[in-house]
Amino acid sequence: MKNKYSTILLLIAAIMMVFVMRTRLASNVTMPRTFEIFDILAVAGALFVLMKGHRSLRRQDVISALVLGLVIGVGMMFATLFSPYPFFGVVRSNAGQAGVRGILTFTAALGGLAIMRLGGPVQFHAANGSWREMSQGVLVGLTIGLPLAVVNVFALQFTQGRPVNWQSPIATLLDALQPGIVEEIIYRFVLWGLLWLVLRNSLPTQAAWLAGLLATLIHSFSHFDELFVQSPLMGLGMGALLTLLWGLPLLTLTRRRGLESALAFHWIQDVARFLAGF
Repeated sequence: MKNKYSTILLLIAAIMMVFVMRTRLASNVTMPRTFEIFDILAVAGALFVLMKGHRSLRRQDVISALVLGLVIGVGMMFATLFSPYPFFGVVRSNAGQAGVRGILTFTAALGGLAIMRLGGPVQFHAANGSWREMSQGVLVGLTIGLPLAVVNVFALQFTQGRPVNWQSPIATLLDALQPGIVEEIIYRFVLWGLLWLVLRNSLPTQAAWLAGLLATLIHSFSHFDELFVQSPLMGLGMGALLTLLWGLPLLTLTRRRGLESALAFHWIQDVARFLAGF
């Protein structure tokens, strides 16, 4: 039993170490955001998988990853409502962010597709030409996501103490693609797949869901860097709440309906908050 669970225990310890060390150091020095740390780790993992398993990729995989990268890169050039943090505190301009985000998305998507071809836990139906499954996944993601998107707007209005300030619907629809695509590709596609690769030998029957849960927790708690520094217990509470209300639905949708369902769910969350001016 010790050998069976040693891998996942080491993974949990390593993940916790990243959060703890980042929080401790951030109290005294300027640190990269937790998102940036895990983004780089996930993309590095994707590159490693591509070096080993690139032969499993198909032509449509490369096209799909390229389209996603271009959508993010070009979209960032014209973004008006979405303003990401400077990447590692250095890249600030829309043009610079477009290049970084486009390349990261392309690389992560290609790595995620390589993992999918190895039997990974998340399906990207568009790359398989499975348009019916893709359409159903998008519809389910939007249907489940819309009520939670409304809840999110009210929560933001309450916590930030600001009234709704309506924004351009067209800009909202386009800019919401930025976090919706990038975060889901990195955390619900690549990171989940990488964690599954690590766990599949020691826990073959549980690896898919356990890896997904770990990726979801990383994504949820990475939202609260400043709160962890100011009030760690509050950060833990907010991370747990975010996981419960938004993370677990995303986890289930991704596993059962594919990546497109998660993209649609996440996109509608950001459409609602951008439209309301948050």
